[in-house]
Amino acid sequence: MDDSLSNSNVKVAVRVRPMNRREKDLKTNCVVEMEGNQTVLNPASQNLSKGDPRNQPKVFAYDHCFWSMDEADTDKFAGQDVVFQCLGESLLDNAFLGYNACIFAYGQTGSGKSYTMMGSSEQPGLIPRLCSSLFHRTLLEQREGESFTVEVSFMEIYNEKVRDLLDPKGSRQALRVREHKVFGPYVDGLSRLAVACYKDIECLMSEGNKSRTVAATNMNEESSRSHAVFNIILTHTLMDLASGTSGEKVSKLSLVDLAGSERAAKTGATGERMKEGSNINKSLSTLGLVISALADQGAGKNKTKFVPYRDSVLTWLLKDCLGGNSRTAMVATVSPAADNYDETLSTLRYADRAKSIVNHAVVNEDPNARIIRELREEVEKLRDQLTEAESMKAPDLKERLEESEKLIQEMTVTWEQKLRKTEAVAQERQKQLESLGISLQSSGIRVVDDKCFLVNLNADPALNELLVYYLKEHTRVGSADSQDIQLCGMAINPEHCVINITAETGVVLTPHRSSRTCVNGSSVTIPILLHHGDRILWGNNHFFRINLPRHLAHAGGEDEAGSVMKNCLSTDHLEVDFDTVSNVSSEVSFGYEFAQTEVMMKGMGSNDPMQSVLQTLERQHEEEKRTALERQRQMYEQELQQLRKQLPPAEKHTLLLQGPGPAGLEPAGPSAAAAASIASSPCARTRMRRWSEDREAMMTRSLCRLRQQIVRANLLVQEAGFIAEELNKRTEYLVTLQIPAANLNANRKRDAVLSEPAVQVRRKGKGKQIWALEKMENRLVDMRELYQEWKDYDEDNPVMRSYFKRADPFFDEQENHSLIGVANVFLACLFYDVKLQYAVPIINQKGEVAGRLHVEVWRGNEGLEKVETSPDGETQERKMECVVRILQATGLPRHLCKFVFCQYHFWGQDEPVFIAPEVEPTPPSATSRDPLCTVLFDSSKELEVCVSEEFVEFVAEGAVAIDVFGHKQVNHRRNLALWDLGVIQAKTRTLRERYAGRGSGGRLVGVKGLGRGVCR
Repeated sequence: MDDSLSNSNVKVAVRVRPMNRREKDLKTNCVVEMEGNQTVLNPASQNLSKGDPRNQPKVFAYDHCFWSMDEADTDKFAGQDVVFQCLGESLLDNAFLGYNACIFAYGQTGSGKSYTMMGSSEQPGLIPRLCSSLFHRTLLEQREGESFTVEVSFMEIYNEKVRDLLDPKGSRQALRVREHKVFGPYVDGLSRLAVACYKDIECLMSEGNKSRTVAATNMNEESSRSHAVFNIILTHTLMDLASGTSGEKVSKLSLVDLAGSERAAKTGATGERMKEGSNINKSLSTLGLVISALADQGAGKNKTKFVPYRDSVLTWLLKDCLGGNSRTAMVATVSPAADNYDETLSTLRYADRAKSIVNHAVVNEDPNARIIRELREEVEKLRDQLTEAESMKAPDLKERLEESEKLIQEMTVTWEQKLRKTEAVAQERQKQLESLGISLQSSGIRVVDDKCFLVNLNADPALNELLVYYLKEHTRVGSADSQDIQLCGMAINPEHCVINITAETGVVLTPHRSSRTCVNGSSVTIPILLHHGDRILWGNNHFFRINLPRHLAHAGGEDEAGSVMKNCLSTDHLEVDFDTVSNVSSEVSFGYEFAQTEVMMKGMGSNDPMQSVLQTLERQHEEEKRTALERQRQMYEQELQQLRKQLPPAEKHTLLLQGPGPAGLEPAGPSAAAAASIASSPCARTRMRRWSEDREAMMTRSLCRLRQQIVRANLLVQEAGFIAEELNKRTEYLVTLQIPAANLNANRKRDAVLSEPAVQVRRKGKGKQIWALEKMENRLVDMRELYQEWKDYDEDNPVMRSYFKRADPFFDEQENHSLIGVANVFLACLFYDVKLQYAVPIINQKGEVAGRLHVEVWRGNEGLEKVETSPDGETQERKMECVVRILQATGLPRHLCKFVFCQYHFWGQDEPVFIAPEVEPTPPSATSRDPLCTVLFDSSKELEVCVSEEFVEFVAEGAVAIDVFGHKQVNHRRNLALWDLGVIQAKTRTLRERYAGRGSGGRLVGVKGLGRGVCR
């Protein structure tokens, strides 16, 4: 076969979606442009410093660039049909030629991955169009002696576990991933169902998504953190009528919707290890490593570089799709908003790396006969080995024999038997969904006017309003099998509540005792009349919205519009979600985010610390804005006075006679007008207006993001507290605010908000810990799994009882190093060849001084500064040696002074510099009242840099941020000196008080107790 046909690079396309409602409300700028096959990412702000890496546009080239931002731009706009024509049709052609094919979508949550892959009923995505075209092509290419058969499988990968979404029983049991020397990696027990037309596939996908929604809601799992893989197996059989022989081509199409890519970015940004807390990020992180290794191989950098396929389930199963036997395309979806600049840049770079991957596709001609032959040979070989080892009782050989025999049985099933199996599975699945009270309608919410029903609310648009539960006159809700609507999960009782419908009273919900039920965010313990559009929460995470026919919506004596207005007024501090609108109603409909937020806000009551924090931030912003404007005015006045002094005496006399101009600052006369031009020129006014607008936009985005993060943190804390209480873990969780470690750096981004929510974890006798929100999310995945295992297993089992006692994702018994603080060392001394000796304050994440780092910085070997000349006479860059010497750290908190070390990144260095202490600090005596300690380093590092314009700007304005870490000691509370009032008062001075007048532009807020989840 021609090498050019078998070897092909991964095709990469980028698609930019339209602005969503939130981005339009924020009035954020569009930073993505597309021209032909080029994508340009423009700076997120026009007020960035010259040395900021985000100041320059970044240009990327891909195989396809789809501009889906503005449908009005008909010449440029790329709809679903264009995406399919460019990507889907070519992969379908390859499938009919006998090649394996794969399309996977990558991008942050909300960037349009699911819309690109699945689409909507009006605008189908890649998967529906590909499946529809597949059957259309089989009819067109059907000839005498030829036949086509299609089989499908649908699975989800979540937290390194594989689930069969077509399993009729809806089992939560994770399937085992195995590797066979003939088949390669495969999922043992995964349903592979025969389909005869596109309608069959549509039905299977709909029911698979319903199963996915039920499972995700029961376990409170985020679908944005799971990968969905839809496989299509196309078998083309050719029969030679004369000889009676036949041959086959088998193609496998893998359609993959990956988890939100911002999870991988967060993992890298926070330094959170994959092994710590959970495997939830492992698949995406490993996928990045695999793509990087394959890209290096494709570029010829390292042909022998190890590719870690087996490090995650996702990459193991997609081994052929990445660098193997497949024709593969990748769709990277991005947001156009400046608010998502970092995530967009990360996605574009990821896609740029994937372009270099080279696959080695081959036509899969007549594989079934070969596979069956090889399997039978292996079975005979295993039987012989098993007979020889019978006396030794080899369980491994028996397992391998059973595995191969099972595979042979699956390979030899006739097509008619497969169709009968598919029909039986479909009937069983429908019965299972009906037993849960779920409607089997698959094409949206379409009901008659006299029916009452519930629809599920989900954060994932693909799963939102997917489940429909019809209400009878007397509907029972709970986890027991006897209930009309069966729900599972945390805080769901066997008999949870009852909904009664009568013509006289309308729809009345009556909760059972001790059953958590909320209506429109308020906890309900007595019967309550429901109105159209009411949001209902059962347990911890089952959100629904009720839809009532018009005659019942008026039964309570209140019209529908009044009910909606009542709901809006009761939550006037929330932002109504107008995007989620049911197909059966044109009125305002409330979505998942609104329902979740109102539960949290009303649960906190009137004493809402979040509102207080946000109001404090807004006041600080207004004060800083007024101060900045006043400074700007004074600067213009000073410059104006300087220009006046330069005027001739005669014109000065004229100015004095004429007096001030209309504005009080602008004198009359032609020369005076010229002098005042600096303060009134269009250029100056434009710069001032742009600065003010950017500052306002940044503040609006920051507050919006902080509000969302605080709501999210409180929800996590509440759930963790509930699970801890159920499992008797005696752990308390509180929401607090801290400064992100990255924002303690003097080189931080200008649009960075200095406050972010974090979780304070307390356990009696164990002290307290601060967890980042990402770490809390990862740990909560493990908590949910542990809780589910605890619910499923028999409490009398001593082995499991011991396991539940030992398994503890709720608290870090052996905590890793904690960040003591960051010391910023400014480098202006390098301009003057003067040694800097400075005790740099170490600022912790509360904005307090946690000690001082004694540092020396100077220029090194003068010979390195000389201009170097190349043989052809061209001048090269100058080089300079910088010496950074860390002497000691003083005034460190005693409870963090064990195993102290420093690390920093210097200009142009790829790897961080680590500095270990000379001697471990002496532990304090039992009677010592000194809460502080000193750690000696006395370590020097010579660093060679190229003197460029960017480096000069960095030296003038930037700083080297030195991170100081220490190991937290659990028994530090026994030191009474820690409670010395004078020490506490000295340490509570914040960064704002210490650096007043420096104009840092940051907002530092640290508030404890924004929310809690407690187990006493």
